[in-house]
Amino acid sequence: MSYNQNMDKGIGFNRNIKLDWLDATAAFCAETDDPAEIRVRLRPIVRQSIDSQTNIRKSIDILLNIWLRSGEIAPALQAKAVAYYRETAVPADRLWLHYGLTLVAYPFFFNTTTIIGQSIRYEDAITTPLVRKRLMAAMGELGSLEAAVSRIIYSLRDWGILLETGERNTYVPRYRGFNASTLELEAWLLACVLKAHPGEELPFPDLVNHPALFPFHFTTTAGQLRDHAAFAIHRQGLGLDMVRLGIGD
Repeated sequence: MSYNQNMDKGIGFNRNIKLDWLDATAAFCAETDDPAEIRVRLRPIVRQSIDSQTNIRKSIDILLNIWLRSGEIAPALQAKAVAYYRETAVPADRLWLHYGLTLVAYPFFFNTTTIIGQSIRYEDAITTPLVRKRLMAAMGELGSLEAAVSRIIYSLRDWGILLETGERNTYVPRYRGFNASTLELEAWLLACVLKAHPGEELPFPDLVNHPALFPFHFTTTAGQLRDHAAFAIHRQGLGLDMVRLGIGD
């Protein structure tokens, strides 16, 4: 499995991020693209859970990176996410949007969820120390890695993706526990993985079963993606359908 090495030295995801904060950020982004206005509107919401001014600022930075500045990396994906959030009548769809934009905005989040997804293929539960150890083996000693793993695991717990077991630092992932209301939303999240992945293309089976997508259940087929404007698919040897992003995504 390839890992995305395109990250800042500080890894970036350095605060716990709550699901209701993401919902608020997305709702504000659906109304305005002014980061200063969104920041002002987020402050009283984040401040309900955090006292430190520094932690409030850094938490809002992450929220803005996910829902607003991800548009600098993947403008089409971010724009579609905002439109989906504005239009969806299914609240459960929102988690797909938060997760996909976080994959795009934070390569370390992509790497961490990939490790978790790989681990649960062989184990029923994951532990924080195990995830840290496997990330260090794959990526080397990064200064803030240990703290960042804890932040991501806390966030995944808050989002309902990791469940408590009663044992310290031990969690059961909700494997394939979330369904999308539309095939279009499934396709959008697959496009986010292709954007976050260090390679340009993936075989269709590897894409829909990518370990970073462990929480989500997909029903889309290669034929349905072939008809989707966001993807370019070509047939390789042994009948493999290779999927890449189309122009503009």
